[in-house]
Amino acid sequence: MPRQHPRNRQPLRRRRAQSQQRVHRMADNSAHRWILARITSVINRDSFRLASAWVSVKFVGMTRLPFAVLLIFLCVKLSAADWPQHRGDAARSGYTVEAVPNRLALAWSHRARHAPRPAWPTSLRIRFDFASQPIVANGIVFINSSAEDTVTAFDLITGKRRWVFCAEGPVRFAPAAWRDRLFVASDDGWLYALAQKDGRVLWKFRGGPDGRKLPGNERMISRWPARGGPVVLEDTVYFAAGIWPTDGVFLHALDAASGKPHWVNGRSGGLEMNQPHGGARAKSGVSAQGYLLANQKQIIVPTGRAVPAVFDRATGKFAFYHLQKNQQRGGSATLLADQFIGNAGCLFDADTGDFSAQVGHGAMVAIPDGLVRASGRQLIWSEFKDIASVDRKGKPVIKRGLVQKRLISMEREIHAFIVARIDAYCGEDGRVSAVDFTRQRTTWWSHPVEGRALGLAAADGRLIVCTDRGMVYCFGDVAKPTVSVGPPIEAIQTTARTQSAATEIISKTGVAEGWAVDLDAGNGDVAIELARRTKLRVCCVVRDVAQADKLRHRLLAVGLLGARVSVHMGSKSRSPFPDQFANLIFSSASLDEKISAEAQMEINRLQRPFGGKTCLGKPGAMRVKTRGALAGAGSWTHQNASAANTLCSDDTLAKGPLGVHWFRDVDFEIPNRHGQGPAPLFHRGVQVTAGVNGLCALDAYNGRTLWQYELAGFMKDYDGIHHDVGVGETGSPFCLGGDSVFVRTGDRCLRIDLFTGKKLAEYRTPVPATNKHRNWGFLAHHDGRLYGAVANTDHTISPRYGNLPLRNESVLFFAIDLGTGKILWKYTPRESIRHNAIAIAGDTVYLIDRKLPLSDRITNPRRDGRPRERLKPGEHAGGTLMALHARNGDVKWQSKDKIWGTQLSVSIKHNTLLMSYQGMRHKFFRLPSEVGGRLAAFDTRTGKRRWDREAEYESKPIINNRTLYAQGGAWDLLDGSTKPFALERSYGCGQISAGKNLMLFRSGTLGYLDLTRDAGTENFGGMRPGCFINAIPAGGLVLAPDGSSKCRCSYQMRAWFALREKPAAK
Repeated sequence: MPRQHPRNRQPLRRRRAQSQQRVHRMADNSAHRWILARITSVINRDSFRLASAWVSVKFVGMTRLPFAVLLIFLCVKLSAADWPQHRGDAARSGYTVEAVPNRLALAWSHRARHAPRPAWPTSLRIRFDFASQPIVANGIVFINSSAEDTVTAFDLITGKRRWVFCAEGPVRFAPAAWRDRLFVASDDGWLYALAQKDGRVLWKFRGGPDGRKLPGNERMISRWPARGGPVVLEDTVYFAAGIWPTDGVFLHALDAASGKPHWVNGRSGGLEMNQPHGGARAKSGVSAQGYLLANQKQIIVPTGRAVPAVFDRATGKFAFYHLQKNQQRGGSATLLADQFIGNAGCLFDADTGDFSAQVGHGAMVAIPDGLVRASGRQLIWSEFKDIASVDRKGKPVIKRGLVQKRLISMEREIHAFIVARIDAYCGEDGRVSAVDFTRQRTTWWSHPVEGRALGLAAADGRLIVCTDRGMVYCFGDVAKPTVSVGPPIEAIQTTARTQSAATEIISKTGVAEGWAVDLDAGNGDVAIELARRTKLRVCCVVRDVAQADKLRHRLLAVGLLGARVSVHMGSKSRSPFPDQFANLIFSSASLDEKISAEAQMEINRLQRPFGGKTCLGKPGAMRVKTRGALAGAGSWTHQNASAANTLCSDDTLAKGPLGVHWFRDVDFEIPNRHGQGPAPLFHRGVQVTAGVNGLCALDAYNGRTLWQYELAGFMKDYDGIHHDVGVGETGSPFCLGGDSVFVRTGDRCLRIDLFTGKKLAEYRTPVPATNKHRNWGFLAHHDGRLYGAVANTDHTISPRYGNLPLRNESVLFFAIDLGTGKILWKYTPRESIRHNAIAIAGDTVYLIDRKLPLSDRITNPRRDGRPRERLKPGEHAGGTLMALHARNGDVKWQSKDKIWGTQLSVSIKHNTLLMSYQGMRHKFFRLPSEVGGRLAAFDTRTGKRRWDREAEYESKPIINNRTLYAQGGAWDLLDGSTKPFALERSYGCGQISAGKNLMLFRSGTLGYLDLTRDAGTENFGGMRPGCFINAIPAGGLVLAPDGSSKCRCSYQMRAWFALREKPAAK
């Protein structure tokens, strides 16, 4: 039996009747009759909720009408109120005046086929879809699904499923109810108006400019997903589409009845504004991620990890968005309370957006005159008061703020909660509980649930609870619960012919994972069979709406709709998908008919380079075609692009203007950005990234995880440091070559298969195990050989970290034959070899043998240590520039004439070797031996100096054909003459990476310079790159893993993504 509430409550019907009697008695007074009419006009508005509208009436010569009286009035309307929107109302208050019965028991429950699949599962700030969020209207419970792309309607009393609506993408937000209809926003980019009684589509409105799609958050979604959850106020529904500011964000106000637009704001994403870091400015404006809010004057747009943006409700005009003022504040959960916007534990003035108070993190509910907040295992009830204080000048001021009234200790941590009159219903891990926060100190009711209770609603005497495991519970004053129900998975049979076709596709292509496309999918039989037998994600293309809806419901019945199989509108010759993303393309229609020339062109457009397959034709005679390398797509196999250290890939395809190709969240820990970890690498269609505990490989063309290789503590030395030694000094601990990944760890180098992540071999440094110097230092692959160096253990250069094993100089250089694993040759320097002063190209290894700079060495590191002062030119003795034969180590030539540099890079095309210093833009860490201010070039064939000149640069020089580019200038590679070049760049300390047509760098957000267009510095906004090389142009794409690791600054997204030249609108 459920536990009895400690107070003796009257039955709900009796309370309603008594409230109505009190109202009629008050109406006998003429003044009260006028007031009653005014209140009635308010409470009859469909969107009115007490938490979002404070009613206060005062007449000359009269006292203020007591709130208790107002509450009686409102109970007439709201005692049996619906819960028509997320958190109950347009203010997202989480409050209702309706009391839930004190004798709660489980009425019914429902188990979804699949648990929710959040867009950003690792995020602590964007959590709007960690569970379904229930709403209740007209006796129906509506539940959204991010896993199955549906909205399901359940009878509130019986739990019986009334209908299911299938969208074209995930439904991540609760619908919003208005009169007889329901508004549903989906990642497919549309807002749907459905009939509440049967789920029919009454009208729909696309939020973005067209129907193009891409892989986003591991689903095929619109380029402009509807991630501004719908809100209704009066007769208008508002929603937003688009999350990447540079691609466009569109805020819409639509007539709720007809769907006709009142206004649209499509300009706010491209605003030039100050970014979260001080001094950072970029063209990167609003992103929409979270439930929209509305009051009489404003539309409030949550922006993901940042603070909300505010727009004028009447016109859609942008009002304010204070990113830089709130550097580390923000999150998707937002509410309106009193005169404030509540977000991420803070209160902001709703009129100005100015920060008002830090109230503490945790879920919040706005109640009349106050706020209830969860903090761990506590509920804190506070009231809004006008508080007297003094300003900075000592003048008395009145400031609106919160005064704590009561603190209630709870038994478990509260993840979410709502308030129904005076009871807080708390979502916990494995339980939902209730407490009277105004009087009690103990829980008066609880019930176990499966998972974390994150979605709650209270309406018509019922409590609805949704968990992160896909469970829906309904509690009420019932004697006996309905048995838990879940939709059955139907055993739909496909034909023998389609089963045979699926078998042939799998056997002939060997593709069992990745993205697949079925052009003209028919009834979906082939897609169903492939999904049953493989791990493929199948995107079906169909021709008309009725066919699509029928196929979606068929897929839903077999438990495949959503993440496994999705259905999209299009044709064989025109699909909405991006270029070159599909691992497998087939066509159910080709089982019976020949593929047209137009359809073949579309297939070629979609087919992924470097191994994407097509399988077409009749069963028993299917033809497979495999796509090879993409012409013009360059690789990035080493930290500085290649073993030649050019910092410029051979990629000619990557150029601006840039737009998203794919994006996602990856559960893989990246080292702290201040540790200046290694760049991501790309080769033969695979992107490989180093993490704290290993390596992660993604399909570069669609973002799918290929493998993760565990190496415990692999990058911990880069992760735990702050602006100290990094890959700029040590070189990267891994590189790519052929079909392999090479990674050094201790005295070993592991060889890992590029495509499978399986370990192939292991190589050790060629020194005795007892040798003091034995760890692997420099690492490179070139022309089928592995090159390495033995690090100098004694040469410690960190001024802060005493036990840091990172080294930048070596005592031995060697080459290994990968076929036999044998040492080909070794070179023992007379003095020392700096890792950055090694470059390999053609058939030659170039290195500088130079006296160890003891000015760099630190023997007494301390917490606030800094490197010594930079040396003056000539204070570090010159060295010998060596050219060694790559196959046997024979000396080709050597020079001791003014060899002052610390960095080498090579242009094979122009037979030129560049000597430089390590240019850097920041002043956090610079070795004393990095003197700077000079460049020189040598003929690679003879060692003859081509030129030597003074030059100021703040980044490592890039060799792009015959031009040297750097932050600070451009020079001719062959003669050293200055070339016209200007690079405008906002905040950002990282290095520059380049392709033949594109330069990438941090400039507030990701900045880039397209060398083929006179557009100047452009931005791709909504995120921040890392502090060294985080984005690379390769494979025809711009590839970037998350660059914000351990950063709390409020850039809107923390994502892995690929960019490419924006496609033309369709």
